[in-house]
Amino acid sequence: MILALRYSPLFVLSMSLAFAQGSPPETASITVGGKSISIQYSAPSVRGRKIFEPGGLLSGDPTYPAWRAGANSATAFHTAANLQIGALNVPKGDYTLYCWIKDPEAWDLIISKETGQWGLEYNASKDLGRVKMTMSKPPSVIEMLKYTLTDQGSGKVKLQLEWERHIASVMIAVKE
Repeated sequence: MILALRYSPLFVLSMSLAFAQGSPPETASITVGGKSISIQYSAPSVRGRKIFEPGGLLSGDPTYPAWRAGANSATAFHTAANLQIGALNVPKGDYTLYCWIKDPEAWDLIISKETGQWGLEYNASKDLGRVKMTMSKPPSVIEMLKYTLTDQGSGKVKLQLEWERHIASVMIAVKE
């Protein structure tokens, strides 16, 4: 039996708008020395909510104070090169990024060997390691989460994460 469903154009438009207002999928990527590095994440918006402070949105996540550093699925990190992030050696491959945000003004970037999980799952025993991030404040609220990977020259890349009233960054060295 074949079941045909008919939707009014208004219903389809309203559903499209609902999805568009969520946390859209985004990618930050760069190629350095012929090797690619990429971050795939879903970008949530502040929408007037408290995010990082005590009692804020993220404090209700079951993984808190580990944050999936995005929305929906956990944030995916791929590198085709061996990297050094801070003092941490990261072999080429696929990882998941989290941030340790217990202190909203001093974050750690967590590189997890576990991949493919939903963002509200975190297993600390799967961590490759953690790296302190450099924190700064934007001049105004950053409405939508944004990652950037910026070439700094000499095989170095700056990974930067911006959202709400926080900018967190870490330097990455591409190893030969």
